[in-house]
Amino acid sequence: MEAYGRFAVITGETAIHSFKKYLKWGKFWAILTIVGVVLGQWSALSGILGLTSSALYEVFRLFIPGLKEQNYWAVLGIAITLIIIMYALLLVGKYSFFEKILIVFVTIMGLSFILSMIIVLPDPREIAMGFVPSIPLGGELLVAAFVGTTMAAPTFIVRPLILKEKKWGKDQLKTQSRDALFSALLMFIISASIMIAATGALFHDGKSVTKVLDMVYALEPVAGKIAVSIFMVGAMSAGLSSVFPILMVLPLLIGDYRQGKMETSSGMFRILAGIACLVGLMVPILGANPIVAQIATQVASVFILPLVIFGVIVLINKKEMMGKHRAGWKMNVVLLTALAFSIIISYKGILGLVNLFNNNLII
Repeated sequence: MEAYGRFAVITGETAIHSFKKYLKWGKFWAILTIVGVVLGQWSALSGILGLTSSALYEVFRLFIPGLKEQNYWAVLGIAITLIIIMYALLLVGKYSFFEKILIVFVTIMGLSFILSMIIVLPDPREIAMGFVPSIPLGGELLVAAFVGTTMAAPTFIVRPLILKEKKWGKDQLKTQSRDALFSALLMFIISASIMIAATGALFHDGKSVTKVLDMVYALEPVAGKIAVSIFMVGAMSAGLSSVFPILMVLPLLIGDYRQGKMETSSGMFRILAGIACLVGLMVPILGANPIVAQIATQVASVFILPLVIFGVIVLINKKEMMGKHRAGWKMNVVLLTALAFSIIISYKGILGLVNLFNNNLII
């Protein structure tokens, strides 16, 4: 985030446009990045919408016990309603409005998960042990999905577009650094709170979550209906805060490729966002298991990450563009470490997906 932000405010350039202009075989790398990011995000969109609509239905069941345990049409109806609302909000066409919507969703999400963590807080020693890096046996897919969710390629690629829309330049160099640090810190806190809550509510009792209903039955005995509702509201806010930007990702990246600027009110923006809405309904329409679909689709976002990191390594080291602000040895060490990490996680993601499909777990 710091690297892409620094490049944006110093040069005034955006990511995809810069890939096309300044990298060798630039058009190829720019188009490959767009395709990789969009495929990863659109596949994740379907899993997110399936999980969010199923979670909302389970919240209804929690307080209305007479509802059926399985109700395909109700879940599909919720999914269609949610995607229509999200699309209607996009028609406003102003980034400042989109930003306010996302702030609301992310705030609700963060508060919900932090409260859930406090309610089921495990032993602090266990939390400390969790900071030791490791990939549990058979956990390749989950780890890759976590990385695909948090260390997300679109976050970095779209950042220069957002800073350009805000008209941040060299005078905001320190401001963008603080913004990047604060954003990363928030992602860490929210991710940690989710994992700590899962440890406190599931791990000790050997419980697993293979369908949305499991989340309710696992958490309710430990925390009660209100706490379950808080957690599920957080899960839904997490889903909706992801759905909103994913619908925009293809038209934003095409605008970046063509002109190096954000286009949010054009006819192309509305059409491509509408197509994304239809893609997002695939998991609800198929009635696939939203938990497994969510994990499998989030992994898809990992595979383009090495290219996105490599691209900024090249750009931020161009002296003719960055001048005295080009990356020093510390920044390069961190970026190369991130690149190596992304390659390892991509490999682990492939192993996890192969195992998933070999065991026919997707439905």
